[in-house]
Amino acid sequence: MEQQVPGIRDESAARRESISLEEWQQGGKWFFYEGHAIFSRMGGQGEPLVLIHGFPTASWDWNRIWPMLVQNNKLLVADLLGFGFSDKPREHAYSIADQADLVEGLLEGLGLEAVHLLAHDYGCSVAQELLAREQEGVLPFQIASVCFLNGALFPEVHNPLMIQKLLRSPMGGLLSRALTRRSFERSFLKLFGSKNLPDQQDLDDFWHLLTYNNGRGILHHLIQFMEERRCHRHRWVSALQNARQPMRLISGTADPVSGAAMAQRYQELIPEADVVQLRNVGHYPHFESPWEVYGAYREFRKRHSDPEH
Repeated sequence: MEQQVPGIRDESAARRESISLEEWQQGGKWFFYEGHAIFSRMGGQGEPLVLIHGFPTASWDWNRIWPMLVQNNKLLVADLLGFGFSDKPREHAYSIADQADLVEGLLEGLGLEAVHLLAHDYGCSVAQELLAREQEGVLPFQIASVCFLNGALFPEVHNPLMIQKLLRSPMGGLLSRALTRRSFERSFLKLFGSKNLPDQQDLDDFWHLLTYNNGRGILHHLIQFMEERRCHRHRWVSALQNARQPMRLISGTADPVSGAAMAQRYQELIPEADVVQLRNVGHYPHFESPWEVYGAYREFRKRHSDPEH
């Protein structure tokens, strides 16, 4: 079932109301996970909503939609291990399961009984693993709803960029350490639709987060999640197909990596699939078109909180 997006405000307003990277960092706190410092932010009142970011960026991706969501939700977000302002240990065995452990530990430590999930890209795989754990009865909290943004939910239709393929290759370590600002921008900009490209300040901030604390040196380790998606496909796709809670996919269809083909596959494989497609929007819909994403997400939550539905 494909939904229409409610009335949308001017996206330029979201850019003006966005949170600078410096403000984002200053408003955060750190906690420890297995001896590593993890950056996090919290804000707002209401039902807990956990935002899980993608690769190779960080929680700051949510900065444009944060002011909208924080009005009616208790927001929780963290830079996953190896990302953003969190520690980036060079020898760590990075995995989706490990990141799910991190999120699970954070939420259990806060004593939360139920949470909503809004996940993007890499974060979608983390959310799928959490769903699988809930269905196995081992999660210490309930997942009330899940909304996905442009993630490789089905690896068979994922179309990685050339730089992603090279990072996964035997030369990945060399490429990771040698990555230049110019080559990063050239590849990164391919992910965006025509609607709202990042400006120079945005690119400066994305690059800063990527390279912070020697982040370039571990990209080839982090990107092995693409193989994890293939190996755990049955577990993670089954988690979607067996989900009992409301789910929605909001898809930027101009995304060359996990856009229109991923949305089509979702409609084919997920019972009563709820999909919102955003035209001329690429891989980062919450950054490119935050008011559209907010409108679609707000309608999703309202629909499932209404006892008549």
